[in-house]
Amino acid sequence: MIVIDEKRIFQEIEEKNPASVSLNGPDGILPQVQETAKNITKKFGIPAYVLADTTWGTCDLNSNASKVLGAEIQFNIGHTINTETYEKNLILIDAYDDVEFDSVAKKCAEILKGKIISLVTDSQHLHQVDKVEKILTDNGITVKIGKGKGQLNDGQVFGCEFYPATDLKKEVDAYVFLGQSNFHASGIALSTNLPTYVLDPYFNEVREVTDFAQKLKKKATLAIYKAAEAKTFGVIVGLKEGQLSKVFALKIKEELEAEGKEVQLFALTDITNDRLRNLKGIDAFIQVACPRISTDNQFDKPVLSSPQANALLKILRNESIEGYLEIPHWL
Repeated sequence: MIVIDEKRIFQEIEEKNPASVSLNGPDGILPQVQETAKNITKKFGIPAYVLADTTWGTCDLNSNASKVLGAEIQFNIGHTINTETYEKNLILIDAYDDVEFDSVAKKCAEILKGKIISLVTDSQHLHQVDKVEKILTDNGITVKIGKGKGQLNDGQVFGCEFYPATDLKKEVDAYVFLGQSNFHASGIALSTNLPTYVLDPYFNEVREVTDFAQKLKKKATLAIYKAAEAKTFGVIVGLKEGQLSKVFALKIKEELEAEGKEVQLFALTDITNDRLRNLKGIDAFIQVACPRISTDNQFDKPVLSSPQANALLKILRNESIEGYLEIPHWL
């Protein structure tokens, strides 16, 4: 069950007395966000808008929607980082999952006994890291917690940012991810090239995602080699507030043109296969918005992320692309 820190929300509303507020969070917790919005209106008698578009992280907070609505405070729920206020009038609110890991942690200890592991997780399970660490340690596993960096807390990863994991790459045998997310765990596996396990408390199972991650890597690598045959490229800038990488887009455009390629610039809020089908005369795309768009979705034509684009340039220059995803941040 997801528990939202409503006390913090109510405190902010009492202190700032806004005429209206907005709330959003990941798709999986939208029902709980709806309940919190109802509780706000009931307690304070003000409109509480639920921003129901997707929000993938602090790169995609949809703060522009709050400005359009005139909401004086936006509460983004469930994307915990090491600061509470991200920009003016936008407050990050914790949402924790209170599911227990005791049983699945003991199963993990049986599988990885005697190993040195790095324990990592996402926002919803950060508060359980210490407890799981003790269970694993008591059952014969040596546990290390990577230090936070940038927006990340100790032991925390995003779908595209893995500093606490990659910093321990030379010190551990494997990674153990607390939660159910193959999305996060496969990123860890790809960025470290080490065995990675998910401790799924909902199904009470320990599953290795290394094979799944390697399939993503093969797909990503195939797209790079297909793109190397392209003559015309579309370079896409993301229009979400944290995905506006114009400088890198212009750099990629310049470098591709130096290799004899024709390049056109595009900008999109949501980069989907349906939208790209409308764009004619383009053999391959490079999007600099979110790296997981390219690795986790299906497209008719090659759609490369920033790390893939850097690998593409190496191929065009007859250089090796070995380990192109083994970096701590895929932007």
